[in-house]
Amino acid sequence: MRRFQFLFACLMLIAAVVAARAQERLNVVASFSILGDFVRNVGGDRVNVTTLVGPNSDVHVYSPAPADAKKIADARLVIVNGLGLEGWLPRLVQSAGGKARIVAATDGIAPRKLGSDADPHAWQSVANAKTYVANISAALAAADPAGAEAYRANATVYLAKLDALDREVREAVAQIPAARRKVISTHDAFGYLASSYGIAFIAPLGVSTESEASARDIARIITQIRTQKIPAVFLENISDARLIGRISAETGAKVGGTLYSDSLTGEKGDAPTYIEMVRHNIKALTSALAN
Repeated sequence: MRRFQFLFACLMLIAAVVAARAQERLNVVASFSILGDFVRNVGGDRVNVTTLVGPNSDVHVYSPAPADAKKIADARLVIVNGLGLEGWLPRLVQSAGGKARIVAATDGIAPRKLGSDADPHAWQSVANAKTYVANISAALAAADPAGAEAYRANATVYLAKLDALDREVREAVAQIPAARRKVISTHDAFGYLASSYGIAFIAPLGVSTESEASARDIARIITQIRTQKIPAVFLENISDARLIGRISAETGAKVGGTLYSDSLTGEKGDAPTYIEMVRHNIKALTSALAN
């Protein structure tokens, strides 16, 4: 009986320690799944991360739920992309009434411009992703000075992985003949990837999935595919497949698969993390374009 009581007491102590540590963790809200992955890699076990826009969901057209206001109110830190991506966020923050610090992970990144709009999809360049990580590390350290060293160490490890990923992408793209580095995607989410790695992306939609392609836009792209012999068109996990299917049927360009632009997948999907997302996208592109 005494042995049982001793074991029970030990288990209760362990549970109390775990609960205390959970309470001590920094509550962080990330606006969407890709940012959530960055925060988890940098924050490690010192943070509780909540993501507003989850896997396979479209941050452009997201409608916040009442529960999201509570998440913001309970947070010490809110990590957003910025560059106009989360147009719905200011009203949510106002309604939440919390005191969380709002940090844009894109601070310091020169935005790609499309007319008067900034392209918010800066994470599609791995070099930019490193800036995201540095900004997140600094924000976590400011909110939790006792964990600053841990955040810096985690960021250093993750940045090394991103350096390796950048080399991997460049080596893969180098295997694609220059004349074949042209694809069609649903919306203009890959401009930073294009400028960093030399693959041309043409999209019937603009930088936001809120826009709609006109008949003239579609006709122009069909003509472009035929005249430039663009070899492949790609679906996106957050967009309606019918538009790309129509373009493929009209031109004979093959559907090269699905690219992940603005969202990760669930754990069992092709892109549960940022690194796996980039690897999946590059593998899909090289498979469709290399031959």
